[in-house]
Amino acid sequence: MRVYYLLLALLFLFLLPVSGTGGIINIIQRYYCKIRGGRCALFGCLSWEIPSGRCSNSGRKCCRKK
Repeated sequence: MRVYYLLLALLFLFLLPVSGTGGIINIIQRYYCKIRGGRCALFGCLSWEIPSGRCSNSGRKCCRKK
């Protein structure tokens, strides 16, 4: 039975997000941007697009057509 507790503890540690990356939050933000008809821009929006949010915590912008 002790092996099960150890495996459960290791599984819990591996599923914890690493601080600063925000993995699941970034995925949700990118998905939400795609649903709204946008795209994730690395540097900035093009001239015919407007920013409509963020795609990640690192500063990527969600851009949609005007």
